[in-house]
Amino acid sequence: MAKEFLQSNEWRKFQESVGRKTFHLSGENFLANIIEHELPIVGKYFYIPKGPGTPSQSIEKIINLAKENKIGWIRIEPETEEILEIIKNTVGADLVSAPHNVQPREIFVIDIAKSEEELLAEMKSKTRYNIRLAEKKKIKIFIDKNDKHIEEFLRLTAVMAKRQGIVAHPENYYRKMLEVIPGDILKLYVAEYRGEVIAANLVVCYGETCIYLHGASDDNFRNVMAPYLLQWQQIRDAKKAGCVRYDFGGVSIDKWQGITKFKTGFSSKTLPTIFPGSYDIILNNKKYWAYRLLQKLKNIF
Repeated sequence: MAKEFLQSNEWRKFQESVGRKTFHLSGENFLANIIEHELPIVGKYFYIPKGPGTPSQSIEKIINLAKENKIGWIRIEPETEEILEIIKNTVGADLVSAPHNVQPREIFVIDIAKSEEELLAEMKSKTRYNIRLAEKKKIKIFIDKNDKHIEEFLRLTAVMAKRQGIVAHPENYYRKMLEVIPGDILKLYVAEYRGEVIAANLVVCYGETCIYLHGASDDNFRNVMAPYLLQWQQIRDAKKAGCVRYDFGGVSIDKWQGITKFKTGFSSKTLPTIFPGSYDIILNNKKYWAYRLLQKLKNIF
């Protein structure tokens, strides 16, 4: 997800709505929205999504705030290697690579300032074919947050999670997101085939970037290619809204071959954007290394 949205007041208010405490720090040339998480046994830690930026004074202020709140460690996501180096120079050996990345390290962002004809020409031929096929199948697309479509999105999310063997967010997480984040920013796109909802996506438009946040589709109607038409409609609408970038979210040839193939088909020559990844600033060694041990045991068992 784009840095601007994850550091926005809208995202912070949403995090508060699902029961998390948040903090806001700002100063000359920097701001940081901080989310407090709490884990059993090891206690609290701070998470700064896609941040913080420079200068190094911001890190010192964040560390002081964390110590005041008895925080065990601070998870950060530097946007560039240069910012990571500044943070390393500030905190030294207390900075370690996190056991996993919270936000994807590789994301796929395409330039949509071009004409629709140019965008179609830059797609892989199979992607163009699937868009046209979905149009021929008379897939209908709606943008709204009515009760029926919200329930169908939640149903499809559960279907997708079971199919892929992953744990989705709880239903209340998505309900709060749709309730708290304004409709001009967060949109629910749904695709209907013969009166039945078969695919749905959550999309954020923030600043000049449109972000594909979450998506799900039905197992039973894969042959009508609704997800391709949904993405294309989202791109076209984002262009009309003044966006110049479309963020497909995470990709990885090693971990997510199918979804990566799907996303990269929309711009065959665009390369993924790669970030340094997640890092932890250790404030309490005992709590932090207990957390790492518990993570290891969880992965084993």
